[in-house]
Amino acid sequence: MQTRVTAILVARSGAAHLERTLAGLARQTRRPDAIVAVDAGSSDRTAELLAASAPTQLVTTTGKVDFGSAVERALTVAAPAESVNDWLWLLAHDNAPQPAALEAMLRAVEIAPSVAVAGPKLMRWDEPDVIAEYGETMTYYGASIALVEGELDQAQHDVRSDVLGVAAGGMLVRRTLWTALGGFDPALPSVDAALDFSVRARLAGFRVVVVPGAKVASDGGPEMFGRATVSDRRRASSRRAAQLHRRLVYAPAAALPFHWLSLLPLAIIRAIGQLLAKRPGAVGGELGSALAAAFGGSRIGPARRSLKRTKRVGWASIAPLRMPPAAVRERRAQARDAQRIQSTVTVTEARAGFVSHGGLWIVVLAGLIGLISWGSLIGAPSLTGGALLPLSDTVQQLWSHVGYGWRDIGVGFVGAADPFAYVLAVLGSITFWSPSFSLVLLYLLALPLAALGAWFAARKLSTRSSLPALAAFLWAVAPPLSSALSGGHLGAVIAHLLLPWLVLAALNAPRSWAASAGAALLFAATAASAPSLVPALVIALLAWIVARPKSIHRLLGIPLPALALFAPLIVQQVVRGNPLALFADPGVPAPTSPGSPLHLSLLSPSRGLDGWSAVAQSFGLPGVSATVIVAALLLPIGVLALLALFVPGSRRAVPSMILALLGFGTAVAASHLQVEHLGSSAVPVWTGAGLSLFWLGLVASALVALDALGRFAVPVGILTAVTATILVLPLLGSVLLKTAVVEAGSRILPAVVTAEADQHPRVGTLVLTPQPGGALAATVQRGSGATLDDQSTLAATSSSSEATSRRIATVSGNLASRSGFDAGAELTRLSIGFVLLSPDDSAVHKRTSEALDSNALFAPVGATDNGLLWRFDGLANEKAITPVGNTDTALGSLILISQGIVFGMTLLLGIPTARRRRRLAVSGSHPGQPADTFDGDGDND
Repeated sequence: MQTRVTAILVARSGAAHLERTLAGLARQTRRPDAIVAVDAGSSDRTAELLAASAPTQLVTTTGKVDFGSAVERALTVAAPAESVNDWLWLLAHDNAPQPAALEAMLRAVEIAPSVAVAGPKLMRWDEPDVIAEYGETMTYYGASIALVEGELDQAQHDVRSDVLGVAAGGMLVRRTLWTALGGFDPALPSVDAALDFSVRARLAGFRVVVVPGAKVASDGGPEMFGRATVSDRRRASSRRAAQLHRRLVYAPAAALPFHWLSLLPLAIIRAIGQLLAKRPGAVGGELGSALAAAFGGSRIGPARRSLKRTKRVGWASIAPLRMPPAAVRERRAQARDAQRIQSTVTVTEARAGFVSHGGLWIVVLAGLIGLISWGSLIGAPSLTGGALLPLSDTVQQLWSHVGYGWRDIGVGFVGAADPFAYVLAVLGSITFWSPSFSLVLLYLLALPLAALGAWFAARKLSTRSSLPALAAFLWAVAPPLSSALSGGHLGAVIAHLLLPWLVLAALNAPRSWAASAGAALLFAATAASAPSLVPALVIALLAWIVARPKSIHRLLGIPLPALALFAPLIVQQVVRGNPLALFADPGVPAPTSPGSPLHLSLLSPSRGLDGWSAVAQSFGLPGVSATVIVAALLLPIGVLALLALFVPGSRRAVPSMILALLGFGTAVAASHLQVEHLGSSAVPVWTGAGLSLFWLGLVASALVALDALGRFAVPVGILTAVTATILVLPLLGSVLLKTAVVEAGSRILPAVVTAEADQHPRVGTLVLTPQPGGALAATVQRGSGATLDDQSTLAATSSSSEATSRRIATVSGNLASRSGFDAGAELTRLSIGFVLLSPDDSAVHKRTSEALDSNALFAPVGATDNGLLWRFDGLANEKAITPVGNTDTALGSLILISQGIVFGMTLLLGIPTARRRRRLAVSGSHPGQPADTFDGDGDND
């Protein structure tokens, strides 16, 4: 009986491809007996071109329909089938057949009556010698995979015949089988529709083959029908959704509930795997596909009934055509090997350069300078002074202070923790046996750690081997770092150490998800340590996004972890009407006298000009001499930074100078921002963090200038290093000269109080501190004293006189003078067992001491290193208050879970993943084996 072929050409907004496809159809050596053209909702000249080609039938649909539905619409107007030899040839607007394509496929099916589906060799549209796709299969877990793709066609796969599936573009299918199977599954409108149809054809007892002599050019075809471009994220999501649908359709009835229950757990596991594989865009697709399959009202029931109705053979019949796990693993291993070659070379060069180009020796030199400066702290259990306090005694206590819960400051309150609490928890966990010892280690290693980060960052800015070493030294002896160390501004120290790594990660972020995740974590840690830097960092990030618009998907997410940390605090400060308090320095409010813009331009956070004012006074020099000395010492690096704007390659200096300006502007703004309170005095934001960014920009600009100076770079660089070292000598020697406020110590309350706290952990100590002008500051400390990780900017920036604060002020005022006020009941309600009067020689100190001595409620303990101490014994039978932990409330638990999810995903994305290279000789002649190339889209769960 004569073979009859009906070609169905479906087009949607495909005018750019349609002319070539129509020409190929017209040149067929064996012309189709009928052509049904379908305009599936086009918005260009497609309908006009189809009409001009004079098809047998022209169908126009209202609205956009998928490829399978368009074929069904075409069959409603096509002539009815006359025999089992009626065939359908399916083409999309971007499937241009070569002249002998249809003849070759008909020749293959006519000699094999068991063949009901045949597929051509799809070639790339713009590269006719490269195979786009040639046969499809699926893994043992149901993931679709192309047998051959992206290979130069050298007839190496022409021996292949039987396959599990073929693509929809160019498919030749027996019409009676199409009708019996119901066409493509409506639940698979694009990806895997043809593979599913081929599988059902196989299970119905028919063969599916590929025909090497039939070639059809393809530019995507029905797989993503009608879409101009398809992102990898959307393609992966569609493939996963199709895989889950087919899994539920193909599963035995007894296994269906187990497959349904496994959808969400597997989605979570696979989402984690996608993050580890640096494919964050696929995470949403994994979860969305699972949710859609589980709860989206998919057409599982009709598809299962259709399969049961047409199935004639068992699943074992198609098992040899599926790809074995070993072949899938080999493809993935080859893909990883190809991607890792360049990165391996880069890492090897960086390691070699660190030793051979002086990086290691600069780190060692910085370490020696740090030991000389801070060596007296060796063996100290912790540090106190300035903005420093010891950390909690255990790691468990450290982590209990993050999130949302009880803040044990004063009488205590429930509120959001500062993001810096997370930084301290991580830092204290490093020395888990003694968390406070981590502060000592940080001080001892601050200079070499600064040099290490700066060296690696500088390698991105300079082509000369010696300049990264100079940058590392300048960053280690930076005046802002030494000022922060001397004043106990731990957050500014940590921000200074992290800034070079943040710059390095941000520079690599446009081309690496791991670098983007690393930048996000570093951004969060830097922002938490020095909130005043956030505006400058955000501006710099926006500028980087503008400069790299194609990488916006990797750069835009960098601030998200920081936002997750700050969100609870932002809400509370905004509700209180004090949003500027978000820029408050974390830790203990420390009194400072911020310098003028002139001082800040000379890299001095305070009016002391980094200790040079005291040096000038000790030598009897006029006050202006300190300014002249500091300006002279900064002159080399200042001249180099300005020169960088006028030398060859000055374009590289522009971003550095912008960073410098942002840093200086941050410092000036911080000097005028007073949001914290210490007693009756307002405390300005520490300007040293902004000056660190200022110094970073200056150093980077200086490297650009030195790069252009040729043989003069070495002496000028040495001069710059020498003057920078001299500049920070007063600060580096502050511990030896006893001028640093930071000192070794672990007790901020007298030993008597500490001993009592062992039995009653929440015993309160009312600390009275005389203030200038005759005022008296009153604070309440619990247990053995306040810790750095329990400090809160919510308390330090509170400007409202709450009831508890008024109660403390009332008690303190009456205790400081002889009055008839009965303080016993109030002290009991406030759980105060001790009163400590800080040392001072003022009149208010004397008056307060005399009043307490004469008060019958108190028993004098005596003088201690921390001041005069009195005991109040009325608290003996008072029941202790149980604080609200960070997981004791629904809100606290929700905050921790949300932050954990954000940081967990970021950490997974940032973890480097690489496996050992594996090589395996694989033959491409068997349908179940992979071809000589690899496909990175294979799935296996």
